[in-house]
Amino acid sequence: MKHPFRNQWFAGLTATLLMSLSLTVSADSSRAFIPMGKADSVGVMDLENHRLTSTISGTVNTHGSALTPDGRFLIVGSLTAHDGQKTPDRPAGVSEDEHAAHHGGGNTTDPEASGTGRIYVVDTRTSATDRVFEVPGPVHHALVTKDGRYAVSTHPMGGGISVVDLDSGEIAEVIATGPNPNYLATTDDGQTLFVSNAGNGTISEVDTRNWFVKRNIRIGGAPEHMVLAPDDNHLYVNDVASGEAVALKLSEGSVTKRYDIGGSPHGLDLSADGKFLFATSQGDETIVRIELDNHSRKSAQLAPAPYHLATSPVDGSLLVTSRGQPKLWIVDPESLAIVKEIALEGIGHQISIDSQ
Repeated sequence: MKHPFRNQWFAGLTATLLMSLSLTVSADSSRAFIPMGKADSVGVMDLENHRLTSTISGTVNTHGSALTPDGRFLIVGSLTAHDGQKTPDRPAGVSEDEHAAHHGGGNTTDPEASGTGRIYVVDTRTSATDRVFEVPGPVHHALVTKDGRYAVSTHPMGGGISVVDLDSGEIAEVIATGPNPNYLATTDDGQTLFVSNAGNGTISEVDTRNWFVKRNIRIGGAPEHMVLAPDDNHLYVNDVASGEAVALKLSEGSVTKRYDIGGSPHGLDLSADGKFLFATSQGDETIVRIELDNHSRKSAQLAPAPYHLATSPVDGSLLVTSRGQPKLWIVDPESLAIVKEIALEGIGHQISIDSQ
Protein backbone atom coordinates (compact mmCIF):
# COMPACT_ATOMS: atom_id res chain seq x y z
CA MET A 1 0.00 0.00 0.00
CA LYS A 2 1.36 3.39 -0.95
CA HIS A 3 1.07 6.20 1.51
CA PRO A 4 0.21 9.80 0.63
CA PHE A 5 2.88 12.39 0.41
CA ARG A 6 3.80 13.52 3.93
CA ASN A 7 7.02 15.41 3.39
CA GLN A 8 7.61 19.13 3.50
CA TRP A 9 10.29 20.99 1.60
CA PHE A 10 12.14 23.52 3.71
CA ALA A 11 12.71 26.46 1.37
CA GLY A 12 16.01 28.21 1.48
CA LEU A 13 18.00 25.48 3.21
CA THR A 14 20.12 24.73 0.17
CA ALA A 15 21.22 28.35 0.02
CA THR A 16 21.74 28.95 3.74
CA LEU A 17 23.06 25.73 5.26
CA LEU A 18 26.73 25.53 4.24
CA MET A 19 29.60 23.75 5.86
CA SER A 20 30.82 25.60 8.93
CA LEU A 21 34.52 25.16 8.17
CA SER A 22 36.13 26.58 5.08
CA LEU A 23 38.30 23.56 4.32
CA THR A 24 37.06 21.41 1.45
CA VAL A 25 37.73 17.80 0.60
CA SER A 26 38.33 16.41 -2.87
CA ALA A 27 35.46 14.35 -4.21
CA ASP A 28 38.01 11.59 -4.85
CA SER A 29 39.02 11.34 -1.17
CA SER A 30 37.86 8.55 1.10
CA ARG A 31 35.84 10.13 3.86
CA ALA A 32 33.97 9.24 7.01
CA PHE A 33 30.80 11.10 8.02
CA ILE A 34 30.11 11.17 11.76
CA PRO A 35 26.75 12.45 13.08
CA MET A 36 27.34 14.23 16.37
CA GLY A 37 23.95 14.19 18.07
CA LYS A 38 23.11 17.21 20.17
CA ALA A 39 25.98 19.16 18.60
CA ASP A 40 23.53 19.46 15.65
CA SER A 41 26.24 18.74 13.11
CA VAL A 42 28.07 16.03 11.19
CA GLY A 43 31.85 15.76 11.17
CA VAL A 44 33.68 14.97 7.93
CA MET A 45 36.98 13.10 8.23
CA ASP A 46 39.63 12.43 5.59
CA LEU A 47 40.55 8.75 5.95
CA GLU A 48 43.89 9.12 4.22
CA ASN A 49 45.42 11.27 6.94
CA HIS A 50 42.91 10.78 9.78
CA ARG A 51 41.86 14.38 10.28
CA LEU A 52 38.60 16.27 10.39
CA THR A 53 38.34 18.53 7.38
CA SER A 54 34.91 20.13 7.68
CA THR A 55 31.62 20.14 9.52
CA ILE A 56 28.11 19.89 8.11
CA SER A 57 25.88 22.18 10.16
CA GLY A 58 22.15 22.78 10.41
CA THR A 59 20.99 19.28 11.33
CA VAL A 60 19.12 18.61 14.57
CA ASN A 61 20.27 15.80 16.88
CA THR A 62 21.38 13.52 14.07
CA HIS A 63 22.19 9.93 14.98
CA GLY A 64 21.66 7.62 12.00
CA SER A 65 23.48 8.14 8.70
CA ALA A 66 23.85 6.42 5.33
CA LEU A 67 25.34 7.30 1.94
CA THR A 68 23.85 6.80 -1.49
CA PRO A 69 25.85 4.21 -3.48
CA ASP A 70 27.56 6.88 -5.57
CA GLY A 71 28.52 8.88 -2.47
CA ARG A 72 26.73 11.95 -3.81
CA PHE A 73 24.27 12.32 -0.92
CA LEU A 74 24.42 11.64 2.79
CA ILE A 75 21.18 10.77 4.57
CA VAL A 76 21.14 11.74 8.25
CA GLY A 77 18.23 11.12 10.60
CA SER A 78 17.16 13.18 13.59
CA LEU A 79 16.50 11.40 16.88
CA THR A 80 14.31 14.31 18.02
CA ALA A 81 10.53 14.46 17.56
CA HIS A 82 9.74 17.55 15.50
CA ASP A 83 6.04 17.99 16.20
CA GLY A 84 6.18 19.28 19.75
CA GLN A 85 5.82 15.92 21.46
CA LYS A 86 8.06 15.62 24.49
CA THR A 87 9.99 12.47 25.32
CA PRO A 88 10.31 11.81 29.08
CA ASP A 89 13.42 13.27 30.69
CA ARG A 90 16.57 11.20 30.23
CA PRO A 91 18.11 9.82 33.43
CA ALA A 92 21.75 10.57 34.20
CA GLY A 93 24.14 7.98 32.80
CA VAL A 94 21.79 6.85 30.03
CA SER A 95 22.70 7.70 26.45
CA GLU A 96 20.14 9.42 24.25
CA ASP A 97 19.71 6.50 21.86
CA GLU A 98 19.25 4.06 24.74
CA HIS A 99 16.67 6.41 26.27
CA ALA A 100 14.81 6.71 22.95
CA ALA A 101 14.82 2.95 22.54
CA HIS A 102 13.51 2.46 26.08
CA HIS A 103 10.56 4.72 25.32
CA GLY A 104 10.02 3.16 21.89
CA GLY A 105 8.71 -0.24 22.80
CA GLY A 106 5.39 0.03 21.02
CA ASN A 107 4.28 -2.05 18.06
CA THR A 108 2.37 0.67 16.26
CA THR A 109 3.49 2.06 12.91
CA ASP A 110 0.92 4.84 12.96
CA PRO A 111 2.87 8.07 12.35
CA GLU A 112 0.52 10.00 14.59
CA ALA A 113 1.29 7.70 17.51
CA SER A 114 5.04 8.26 17.49
CA GLY A 115 5.35 11.87 16.39
CA THR A 116 7.16 13.23 13.37
CA GLY A 117 10.86 12.93 12.58
CA ARG A 118 13.18 14.26 9.90
CA ILE A 119 15.82 12.99 7.55
CA TYR A 120 18.26 15.40 5.95
CA VAL A 121 19.61 14.86 2.44
CA VAL A 122 23.07 16.44 2.35
CA ASP A 123 25.05 17.08 -0.84
CA THR A 124 28.49 15.67 0.00
CA ARG A 125 30.20 17.89 -2.59
CA THR A 126 29.15 21.11 -0.88
CA SER A 127 28.17 19.93 2.64
CA ALA A 128 24.88 21.81 2.18
CA THR A 129 21.49 20.35 3.07
CA ASP A 130 19.71 19.76 -0.22
CA ARG A 131 16.34 18.54 1.06
CA VAL A 132 14.57 17.71 4.32
CA PHE A 133 11.85 15.06 4.54
CA GLU A 134 9.36 14.29 7.28
CA VAL A 135 9.19 10.69 8.48
CA PRO A 136 6.90 8.99 11.00
CA GLY A 137 8.93 9.39 14.17
CA PRO A 138 12.43 10.06 15.51
CA VAL A 139 15.11 8.22 13.50
CA HIS A 140 17.57 5.91 15.21
CA HIS A 141 19.58 4.34 12.38
CA ALA A 142 19.46 4.67 8.59
CA LEU A 143 20.25 2.78 5.38
CA VAL A 144 20.07 3.61 1.66
CA THR A 145 19.03 0.76 -0.63
CA LYS A 146 21.62 -0.58 -3.08
CA ASP A 147 19.90 1.07 -6.05
CA GLY A 148 20.05 4.45 -4.32
CA ARG A 149 16.31 4.94 -4.62
CA TYR A 150 15.11 4.63 -1.02
CA ALA A 151 16.17 5.83 2.42
CA VAL A 152 15.13 3.43 5.18
CA SER A 153 14.91 4.52 8.83
CA THR A 154 14.29 2.66 12.07
CA HIS A 155 11.78 4.28 14.42
CA PRO A 156 12.20 3.03 18.02
CA MET A 157 9.07 4.90 19.12
CA GLY A 158 6.98 3.45 16.30
CA GLY A 159 7.78 -0.25 16.17
CA GLY A 160 8.90 -0.33 12.56
CA ILE A 161 10.71 1.22 9.62
CA SER A 162 9.83 3.86 7.05
CA VAL A 163 10.86 3.86 3.40
CA VAL A 164 11.25 7.22 1.64
CA ASP A 165 11.54 7.53 -2.13
CA LEU A 166 14.49 9.90 -2.56
CA ASP A 167 13.35 11.05 -6.00
CA SER A 168 9.81 12.05 -5.11
CA GLY A 169 10.21 12.62 -1.37
CA GLU A 170 7.17 10.43 -0.82
CA ILE A 171 6.92 7.92 2.03
CA ALA A 172 6.61 4.75 -0.01
CA GLU A 173 6.03 2.35 2.88
CA VAL A 174 5.76 2.13 6.66
CA ILE A 175 6.38 -1.43 7.82
CA ALA A 176 5.86 -2.94 11.26
CA THR A 177 8.83 -5.11 12.28
CA GLY A 178 8.73 -5.32 16.08
CA PRO A 179 9.24 -3.34 19.28
CA ASN A 180 12.36 -1.16 19.48
CA PRO A 181 13.64 -1.59 15.92
CA ASN A 182 17.30 -0.68 16.09
CA TYR A 183 19.71 -1.38 13.23
CA LEU A 184 19.64 -2.18 9.50
CA ALA A 185 21.71 -4.31 7.11
CA THR A 186 21.20 -5.34 3.51
CA THR A 187 22.32 -8.09 1.15
CA ASP A 188 24.74 -7.33 -1.67
CA ASP A 189 22.00 -7.67 -4.30
CA GLY A 190 19.80 -5.27 -2.34
CA GLN A 191 16.76 -7.54 -2.47
CA THR A 192 16.63 -8.20 1.27
CA LEU A 193 17.25 -6.05 4.30
CA PHE A 194 17.37 -7.00 7.95
CA VAL A 195 16.01 -5.12 10.96
CA SER A 196 17.03 -5.92 14.54
CA ASN A 197 14.14 -5.63 17.01
CA ALA A 198 15.63 -5.11 20.46
CA GLY A 199 12.25 -5.29 22.19
CA ASN A 200 11.41 -8.90 21.34
CA GLY A 201 14.72 -10.51 20.38
CA THR A 202 13.98 -10.94 16.68
CA ILE A 203 15.52 -10.13 13.30
CA SER A 204 13.01 -9.15 10.61
CA GLU A 205 13.87 -10.11 7.03
CA VAL A 206 12.27 -7.63 4.63
CA ASP A 207 11.69 -8.13 0.91
CA THR A 208 12.70 -4.80 -0.71
CA ARG A 209 11.02 -5.57 -4.05
CA ASN A 210 7.55 -5.79 -2.52
CA TRP A 211 8.24 -4.25 0.91
CA PHE A 212 6.92 -6.84 3.31
CA VAL A 213 8.37 -8.86 6.21
CA LYS A 214 8.92 -12.35 4.80
CA ARG A 215 10.45 -13.89 7.92
CA ASN A 216 11.08 -13.12 11.59
CA ILE A 217 14.01 -14.98 13.16
CA ARG A 218 14.12 -15.20 16.93
CA ILE A 219 17.59 -15.03 18.45
CA GLY A 220 16.52 -13.89 21.93
CA GLY A 221 17.97 -11.15 24.11
CA ALA A 222 18.11 -7.60 22.81
CA PRO A 223 19.64 -7.51 19.31
CA GLU A 224 20.98 -4.15 18.17
CA HIS A 225 23.91 -3.37 15.84
CA MET A 226 24.47 -5.82 12.96
CA VAL A 227 26.89 -6.53 10.12
CA LEU A 228 26.40 -8.93 7.21
CA ALA A 229 29.30 -11.14 6.08
CA PRO A 230 30.49 -11.01 2.44
CA ASP A 231 28.85 -14.39 1.81
CA ASP A 232 25.41 -12.83 2.54
CA ASN A 233 24.64 -15.89 4.68
CA HIS A 234 26.07 -14.98 8.07
CA LEU A 235 24.66 -12.05 10.01
CA TYR A 236 26.49 -10.95 13.14
CA VAL A 237 24.39 -9.20 15.77
CA ASN A 238 25.28 -7.58 19.09
CA ASP A 239 23.02 -8.87 21.87
CA VAL A 240 23.00 -6.20 24.56
CA ALA A 241 21.16 -8.43 27.03
CA SER A 242 23.77 -11.20 27.05
CA GLY A 243 26.89 -9.18 26.28
CA GLU A 244 27.58 -11.31 23.21
CA ALA A 245 27.81 -11.11 19.45
CA VAL A 246 25.51 -13.68 17.86
CA ALA A 247 26.37 -15.46 14.58
CA LEU A 248 23.14 -16.09 12.68
CA LYS A 249 23.19 -18.44 9.68
CA LEU A 250 20.47 -17.04 7.45
CA SER A 251 19.98 -20.08 5.23
CA GLU A 252 19.05 -22.09 8.32
CA GLY A 253 17.52 -19.27 10.37
CA SER A 254 19.50 -20.39 13.40
CA VAL A 255 22.21 -19.15 15.74
CA THR A 256 25.44 -21.07 15.15
CA LYS A 257 27.81 -19.32 17.56
CA ARG A 258 27.91 -16.78 20.36
CA TYR A 259 31.00 -14.69 21.10
CA ASP A 260 31.69 -12.98 24.41
CA ILE A 261 32.02 -9.22 23.93
CA GLY A 262 31.36 -7.73 27.38
CA GLY A 263 28.87 -5.48 29.10
CA SER A 264 26.67 -3.29 26.90
CA PRO A 265 28.11 -4.24 23.49
CA HIS A 266 27.44 -1.61 20.85
CA GLY A 267 29.55 -1.00 17.73
CA LEU A 268 30.11 -3.91 15.34
CA ASP A 269 31.93 -4.36 12.03
CA LEU A 270 33.96 -6.84 9.97
CA SER A 271 37.37 -6.57 8.37
CA ALA A 272 37.25 -6.12 4.59
CA ASP A 273 38.02 -9.80 4.00
CA GLY A 274 35.38 -10.92 6.49
CA LYS A 275 37.87 -12.84 8.62
CA PHE A 276 37.73 -10.68 11.74
CA LEU A 277 34.78 -9.36 13.72
CA PHE A 278 35.28 -6.19 15.78
CA ALA A 279 32.99 -5.01 18.58
CA THR A 280 32.93 -2.48 21.39
CA SER A 281 31.89 -3.06 24.99
CA GLN A 282 30.74 0.10 26.72
CA GLY A 283 30.35 -1.62 30.07
CA ASP A 284 33.82 -3.22 30.14
CA GLU A 285 35.39 -0.32 28.22
CA THR A 286 37.10 -2.64 25.77
CA ILE A 287 37.41 -3.22 22.07
CA VAL A 288 37.24 -6.86 21.00
CA ARG A 289 38.52 -8.71 17.93
CA ILE A 290 37.22 -12.19 17.06
CA GLU A 291 39.06 -14.31 14.48
CA LEU A 292 36.14 -16.11 12.89
CA ASP A 293 38.08 -19.09 11.51
CA ASN A 294 39.30 -20.31 14.89
CA HIS A 295 37.08 -18.24 17.21
CA SER A 296 40.07 -16.74 19.03
CA ARG A 297 39.44 -13.55 20.98
CA LYS A 298 41.64 -10.53 21.62
CA SER A 299 40.66 -7.43 23.59
CA ALA A 300 42.15 -4.15 24.73
CA GLN A 301 41.06 -1.42 27.09
CA LEU A 302 39.50 1.63 25.46
CA ALA A 303 38.01 4.25 27.75
CA PRO A 304 35.69 5.90 28.26
CA ALA A 305 32.76 3.90 26.85
CA PRO A 306 33.72 2.86 23.29
CA TYR A 307 30.60 3.28 21.19
CA HIS A 308 30.04 3.23 17.41
CA LEU A 309 32.60 1.48 15.21
CA ALA A 310 33.49 1.34 11.52
CA THR A 311 36.35 -0.20 9.53
CA SER A 312 38.28 2.07 7.19
CA PRO A 313 38.52 0.83 3.58
CA VAL A 314 41.80 2.72 3.20
CA ASP A 315 44.04 0.95 5.70
CA GLY A 316 41.76 -1.34 7.70
CA SER A 317 42.02 0.81 10.81
CA LEU A 318 39.07 1.04 13.18
CA LEU A 319 37.15 4.25 13.75
CA VAL A 320 35.62 4.17 17.24
CA THR A 321 33.65 6.92 18.95
CA SER A 322 33.25 7.40 22.68
CA ARG A 323 29.88 7.66 24.38
CA GLY A 324 31.49 9.32 27.37
CA GLN A 325 33.46 12.07 25.64
CA PRO A 326 33.22 13.94 22.30
CA LYS A 327 36.06 12.15 20.53
CA LEU A 328 36.98 9.43 18.07
CA TRP A 329 39.85 6.96 18.24
CA ILE A 330 41.76 5.50 15.32
CA VAL A 331 42.62 1.95 16.45
CA ASP A 332 45.10 -0.46 14.89
CA PRO A 333 43.19 -3.65 13.91
CA GLU A 334 46.11 -5.96 14.77
CA SER A 335 47.33 -4.67 18.13
CA LEU A 336 44.08 -2.86 19.05
CA ALA A 337 46.30 0.02 20.19
CA ILE A 338 45.19 3.64 19.79
CA VAL A 339 46.89 5.21 16.79
CA LYS A 340 45.31 8.66 17.08
CA GLU A 341 42.66 10.48 19.07
CA ILE A 342 40.48 13.08 17.35
CA ALA A 343 38.30 15.65 19.15
CA LEU A 344 34.69 15.95 17.97
CA GLU A 345 32.07 18.62 18.58
CA GLY A 346 29.68 16.08 20.09
CA ILE A 347 29.19 12.36 20.72
CA GLY A 348 29.75 10.43 17.48
CA HIS A 349 27.03 8.07 16.29
CA GLN A 350 26.42 5.89 13.16
CA ILE A 351 29.52 6.37 10.95
CA SER A 352 29.15 6.32 7.17
CA ILE A 353 32.16 5.63 4.92
CA ASP A 354 32.54 7.06 1.40
CA SER A 355 35.28 5.26 -0.53
CA GLN A 356 34.41 6.69 -3.94
